[in-house]
Amino acid sequence: MSRTLTTAMSNALVADVVRPIYLVSMNFDSGETTSNLNIWTGLGDLTFESVSYTGLGDLLSISPVEETSDISAKGISVSLTGIKDQFLDVALTHEYQGRPITVRLGAFDDTGSLIADPAIIFSGFMDTMIIAESGEYSTITVSAENKLIAFERTRVRRYTAEDQKIDYPTDKGFEFVASIVEKEILWGRPTSSASGGSTGSSGNRGGVGNNGDWTAA
Repeated sequence: MSRTLTTAMSNALVADVVRPIYLVSMNFDSGETTSNLNIWTGLGDLTFESVSYTGLGDLLSISPVEETSDISAKGISVSLTGIKDQFLDVALTHEYQGRPITVRLGAFDDTGSLIADPAIIFSGFMDTMIIAESGEYSTITVSAENKLIAFERTRVRRYTAEDQKIDYPTDKGFEFVASIVEKEILWGRPTSSASGGSTGSSGNRGGVGNNGDWTAA
């Protein structure tokens, strides 16, 4: 983790008093507009990189973020309890699956100022969402996959003209691939016209002489 921390953050995490916070940014898409849900684990509004984060305090919980020595994808879950109506509306009316989610670890100094710069401890994509409603409040739990999950997905591509046009619409390099799949190509064998074109007689353009050498016409 230290490889991503600034000097100020490193010093804050080894201080006698540590005041850590989490900042979560979720990207939702309605098909026409994009809506970002930015929240953090404190109270009130917090601004970071010109983005305003709404504080949920203890109502925001994040599962442990795991790191492994190998390249493996470890997901997390983010739960929002007692959320406001506008947050619930975003979750219900916007697309979320496959949309980006970022979790940052930050800290405050002894004056209550945000230390530069909060480190990204998780970056991935939202997968599933569970909404539990009760008479008093609603709880949203979002499961997210690490962006490394892309390495585990099979990418199926074909050597066809249609597949090539996905990336290069005007490319005709694979235009005749389908027509030559079952085509028989004679290679290294004489054809009927080639075998009848040379008899070795003196009337040909070339032939074999009496001494066995090739002679030209």
